[in-house]
Amino acid sequence: MGLVGGMARTAVVAGTATAVSNRVSRRQAGRWQTQADAQAYQEQQYQQPVYAAPPPPAAPAAPAAADSDDLIEKLTKLGALRDQGILTDAEFEAQKAKALAGL
Repeated sequence: MGLVGGMARTAVVAGTATAVSNRVSRRQAGRWQTQADAQAYQEQQYQQPVYAAPPPPAAPAAPAAADSDDLIEKLTKLGALRDQGILTDAEFEAQKAKALAGL
């Protein structure tokens, strides 16, 4: 085998090595891309949708006239009990504060 034969053999080996190396690189890149695609798909599937917080519940509308009438009636009764001597001034003030706090 002469010089030309040795150079031909070297060219064939080098070409084969390059082809194999390129094939391995492409296959590996394909696997990595497939894994990245699968991971992105799973993240997309399991991602919780973001919703706006619901508005706070509205307070029930209570009739103001009935509440104020009840309060006036309660304070009138407490005043009458104090005037009759059934309640002390301290007890009257405590009951009045409790009734006003209930607003």
